[in-house]
This record gives sequence, structure tokens and C-alpha cells, in this order.
Amino acid sequence: MGVTANQITWSSILLSILIGIAFWYAGRYKVLFLALPVGLLIRMALNALDGMMARTYNQQTKKGEVLNELGDIVSDLFIFFPLLVFEKHILYVIVVFISMGIINEFAGLLGKIISGERRYDGPMGKSDRAFAIGLYGIVSFIGVDFKAYSAWIFSIIILLLAVSTVTRIKKALKTT
Repeated sequence: MGVTANQITWSSILLSILIGIAFWYAGRYKVLFLALPVGLLIRMALNALDGMMARTYNQQTKKGEVLNELGDIVSDLFIFFPLLVFEKHILYVIVVFISMGIINEFAGLLGKIISGERRYDGPMGKSDRAFAIGLYGIVSFIGVDFKAYSAWIFSIIILLLAVSTVTRIKKALKTT
């Protein structure tokens, strides 16, 4: 069809920006909370598809690898940034959550540098974060008030991100 893996990656990044914008305005238009579960499901499918296409159709390039890795981080930032608006009462926890997501992805990339293999290990990878935030969108859309528990929920996610990060680094070091 003439579509390249990099075009799919760019589509995923654009979709993520749109998800983030929709999420930002979900406070005014509650239905926009549904952009999280629906958009993240599509984003994860595109993310899998670009890698499969690159391998299947011999489209793997250094440029594509950089685009994929940076695109994931930029996408996460756009999608997670509106949490700073909706979870003002735990602002520092949300900043740590966003930061740990970036550090976790960096730890996966360190595996490639150390052992030649990108690491995806751990209980809180990219798809797990997408699931958690998609669930956040559904619960917010339904109108469940979980502000009293959000600090605990995000703290658990941060702990799982820390476990994932350590696991990725340990496994990368073992393969050398």
C-alpha cells in the first residue's frame, strides 16, 4: 500500500498529541476522557505495527529506531502531562510518575547499549502504563471520585516502574 514503518510511527506520535489535547479538555467535556482508553489502544496497536512492518519489509533504519524511541517518550509526555491538571493535589507524585516513565524507557535503551538488546522487562512497561491511564480515563468518564486514593495508586505505579527499571538494568548487565 506504500505505507512505511516510519509513517506509522509519525501517525502514532500525532495520535498521542491529539490524545493529550483531548485529555487536557476532558475537564470541560467529560466524554473526552474516553480518548485515553480508545486512543491508547490504537497507539499501542500502531506501536506494534511499525516494528513488525520494519522487520517484515526490511525497513529497519537507525533513523527509524531514533524516531521510535524518541516518539515514545514525546508521546508519553503529551498523554501524561494533563494529569498535572487533574491530579493537582498530588502534583509531586505525578511529576515522579512522568519522570519514572522516562527513566524506565531509558533503562530499556541502556540494554541496547550494554548488551545489544533493547530491554522490555518488568511489571510496568509502556503497555502497562497505557492500560493504567486508559483505566483512569474510563473511571474518570464514569464519574468515580478516587482522588482520596490517587496518591496511593500512582505511588504503586511508581514503585512498579522502579522495579521495572532495576530489572531492565540487571538483565542488561547479566547478558554482557
